[in-house]
Amino acid sequence: MSHVAPANFQALDQRFAGLDLNQGAVNPHGVDPKSQQERYVPPHLRSRPGPPPPHGRGGYHDHGYNQQRDFQHREPYRDGFYQQQPNFYGGYPPRGGGRPYYGGGQYYGGGRGGGNSWRDRGDNRGPPPTRGSGNDYNRVTQPPPEDWSKLLPKNDRIERELFNKHNTGINFDKYEDIPVEATGQDVPKNIESFSDCELGEILCNNVELANYSKPTPVQKYAIPIVKKKRDLMACAQTGSGKTAAFLIPILSRIFEEGPPPLPDARHQGRRKQFPHCLVLAPTRELACQIFEESRKFSYRSYVRPCVVYGGADIGGQLKELDRGCHLLVATPGRLVDMLDRGRVGLDSCKFLVLDEADRMLDMGFEPQIRRIVDQDTMPKAGERQTLMFSATFPKEIQMLARDFLVNYIFLAVGRVGSTSENITQKTVWVDEYDKRSFLLDLLNASGPKSLTLVFVETKKGADALDDFLHGEGWYATSIHGDRSQREREAALGSFKSGRTPILVATAVAARGLDIPNVRHVINFDMPTDIEEYVHRIGRTGRVGHTGLATSFFNEKNRNVAKDLVELLSESRQEVPSWLESIAFESHQNSGRSRGRSRHSAGGFGSRDYRQQPHHRGGGGGGAHYGYGGGAGGYWNPGRYSGGNASQDWWN
Repeated sequence: MSHVAPANFQALDQRFAGLDLNQGAVNPHGVDPKSQQERYVPPHLRSRPGPPPPHGRGGYHDHGYNQQRDFQHREPYRDGFYQQQPNFYGGYPPRGGGRPYYGGGQYYGGGRGGGNSWRDRGDNRGPPPTRGSGNDYNRVTQPPPEDWSKLLPKNDRIERELFNKHNTGINFDKYEDIPVEATGQDVPKNIESFSDCELGEILCNNVELANYSKPTPVQKYAIPIVKKKRDLMACAQTGSGKTAAFLIPILSRIFEEGPPPLPDARHQGRRKQFPHCLVLAPTRELACQIFEESRKFSYRSYVRPCVVYGGADIGGQLKELDRGCHLLVATPGRLVDMLDRGRVGLDSCKFLVLDEADRMLDMGFEPQIRRIVDQDTMPKAGERQTLMFSATFPKEIQMLARDFLVNYIFLAVGRVGSTSENITQKTVWVDEYDKRSFLLDLLNASGPKSLTLVFVETKKGADALDDFLHGEGWYATSIHGDRSQREREAALGSFKSGRTPILVATAVAARGLDIPNVRHVINFDMPTDIEEYVHRIGRTGRVGHTGLATSFFNEKNRNVAKDLVELLSESRQEVPSWLESIAFESHQNSGRSRGRSRHSAGGFGSRDYRQQPHHRGGGGGGAHYGYGGGAGGYWNPGRYSGGNASQDWWN
């Protein structure tokens, strides 16, 4: 048996005596220290000051212990709630004793540390992640609501991230002749430059950084309409600048008016966010693009945008929401999930934007949209401001607008892509078995570095064509609904950068994607309706640039022949004689009694339905930009306006 152990025990006793476990519990009256029930303080923490008294529950769930997790009883609470008032975003004051206006204080809920930035989550966690709202200003004190118009200090890193990705290169002069018509009561006067509208120093600075030299037609009309607090329905194609048309005036009003009062949040949950503006988009790609634009225009402000969408980790999105959210961009399905979880409240939503509204209905989102707008806590129509934007507004969408909008203004903007000279549209007859060889001929003619977007109808077809192009030595990638969000973002990034200049896509990429410098769009498979065709070719010729759109047409596509001829005639494009013959045959076979085509005036594609006659037949109403006029009981492929003799807008 070893005789060393007793000596070791003596040495340990001496070390424990040196630790003085009752240090700080000096009792001059000779009372037993154990009776004072002092907690044990580890040696490495004894040089630090004692913890401050608890100041609310911040963003953590506590399970019967106080905020410092020291296993004391929760005396400062009564009936499960701390008696301080909840903060501005429905959370409670920070656990670090932060002052109002920052660090999770009165105006930014969900904060953990009481630090000097509402984005700082405390606990000495270091700088925030690089991917944020663009408004991560550490050591900046949050001002009162009336000071939200103040321009915050410059952040070089964020500014480079937001504005140096690529120069917009917008050819604004191409917009000068695009026609615009606004209908409704007391339409505000349009602006000619951004200086005509008082945007404030924050937006003036960010508009300049974004290289916006002058407003596009939709911006000239939409900005003053939104600033005057009017509801708006705008028919404008993606690529016309419509995202900025609603973000700029909405943010301007938020900066001017400050945040609205929030509901009593004591029974709402500690981490619930109440955005002031909600933007709904049909796809995650479009939602991310709107989010990135909102980051640009809210740069150097206290407004924090967030984005939520399906197909991605919901945990990361919940963490971003916990850090504060004033402007929320969402897809309908994911937003319903957030509402059901109690993480988002719409009580204080002053602005509702539905972007690509027709696409959302086509994708079956109408139940979710109605649940969000009508069956939740969102303010009713008239109490909020509602804006609807899309490239087309068929009659069904316009009728739906009656439920969401009040005394709205209808804005019809001549389509920048399909009806202007920006895009040269070519339609060629290609049999199914010849499509791949014809595609290779087009790619060889375009050059290896020209960005080309190829649309197919099926996911399987996208993967097959992608593999075929790789086998032929072309750098190509693909996106479709079965690819993960990470894979889709990687594919889009590779395409935009030019590493893979050919992108094969299904319709998931056709709506709302902001892909600059696409020179050629190829409809490898023709879409089944003309509205989808319009959105596809709108990926090129964006914001004033020129582009080429080539469509492979064969026997399978007879159903769109008539609408395609009308569209090509409207936009002064070449119409092959064989296509006119097919269109006429299709019309004859379908029977004249079946009425107008979906794309023509009968569909109210870009006209205010409130001005439409409520009877059928006859010569039709007045034409607007060649869209108007009834079919008059017959079809004339040479005149898009039907039986009406009004002149098309380009003549």
